[in-house]
Amino acid sequence: MKDKFKSLFSPFTFPNGVTLKNRIVIAPMTHWSSNPDGSVSEIELKYYARRSAGVSAVITACAYVTPNGKAFHGQFAADRDEMIPGLRKVATAIQQQGAKAILQIHHGGRLCPPELVPDGDIVSASAVPAERPGAETPRSLTIQEIEEIIDAFGEATRRAIEAGFDGVEIHGANGYLIHQFFSPHSNRREDQYGGTLEKRMSFPLEIIKKVKSVVDQHAKSPFIVGYRFSPEEPETPGITMADTLVFVDVLANQGLDYLHVSLNDFRSTPRVGVEDFTKTRIEYLLETINGRVPLIGVGSIITADDAKEALETGVDLIAIGREMIVDPDWVQKIQEGREDEISIVIFTDQQEELIIPDGLWEQIISRPGWFPVKER
Repeated sequence: MKDKFKSLFSPFTFPNGVTLKNRIVIAPMTHWSSNPDGSVSEIELKYYARRSAGVSAVITACAYVTPNGKAFHGQFAADRDEMIPGLRKVATAIQQQGAKAILQIHHGGRLCPPELVPDGDIVSASAVPAERPGAETPRSLTIQEIEEIIDAFGEATRRAIEAGFDGVEIHGANGYLIHQFFSPHSNRREDQYGGTLEKRMSFPLEIIKKVKSVVDQHAKSPFIVGYRFSPEEPETPGITMADTLVFVDVLANQGLDYLHVSLNDFRSTPRVGVEDFTKTRIEYLLETINGRVPLIGVGSIITADDAKEALETGVDLIAIGREMIVDPDWVQKIQEGREDEISIVIFTDQQEELIIPDGLWEQIISRPGWFPVKER
C-alpha cells in the first residue's frame, strides 16, 4: 500500500482490551432482507460474509429488541431466544472473514410502520407524530413500559453474547426511540424521563447502565459496548449541537467502549447551538470528549483519500457505509495499492455479483440519488 494510507491499517485497542486489526469498520446499514418473522435469511449471511474480509469490524443492521420496536420490513430480531441460532450465524459469517461482529440493537418508536407492530400500537416518549407525510401519532409510553423496554435492551444484549457477537451498539440515533426520548420535539413528558435536558437523557443512560450490567453478568470475555447518536435534528424544537455536547460530555463518562456519531458527511458543520459555525461537528465532539472515549466518524467516505482525511480529523475509527455495498473489496484494494481500481458506482446488472439482497436492491434502484447507479 502507499505510505500515506498506512494510518488506516494501524491496529486499535478499545478500552476493554479488544483489539481491531485496522481503523475501518462497516457502518450499520438496513438491508430489508430478513425473514418476515425476524429470523435471519441465507442471503443476509452471504451479504455480510462478502463484506467482512477487509474491515476490522462489522456493525450490523439494527435488530429490534421488542415486537413493537420493528421499524422496517425485512428487519431482523433480537427480541426472543429463538432468534439466537440465526444471530449466531450472522456473528460467525462475519468473524470467519477476520472481523469483529457488533450487533446494533434498536427500537423504532414512532417511526415503526403500524403493520409491523402488534395491534398497530405505535409508541414513543410522547404522543407527537414525526414531521413527515402520513406520520402516525404514537401513544405515550407508561413508566412500566419504559422500564420493560430498558430491560429488553438488556435481554437483547444477553442474546448477542450467547450468539457469540463481540459487542453491541446501542442505536440512539436517526430518529428512533432512544433519540425520541432525548429530543425536545418528540419528548414532551413531565416526569423523570422528560422536561429538562438532564431528564431527557435518563432513558438512554438507563439503557446503557442495563446493557453494561448484563455484559458484566453474562460475558465471559471482553465485550464491546458502543453508543450511536445523531448530533442535531431539523425539527423545532429539536436537538441542537449544544444539547448534544452536554449529552456527549455525560456519555464520555459512562464506561462505554466507543461513541459513534451518525453524519451524512464527516466534514459537516453545526446548524445551531454553537458560537463558531466554521468548526466541524467532529471537531466540537472531539474537544468535548477530550480523549475519554473513542469516537467513530462516518459520512461521505468514498475514496481512499476521503478515508485518510476523515481519520486525520482525530477520530479513532472510520465507518464506511454505502461504499462497502458498491465495492466489497474497497479495503483490500487500498491495502494492495490498487485504490485507483475502487468502484464508485453500481451498475444495474451487478446485484448478483455484489451479493446485494433483493430488499436492499429494490431500495437502491427506487431511490434516485441515494446510491450512484448507472446502466452499462
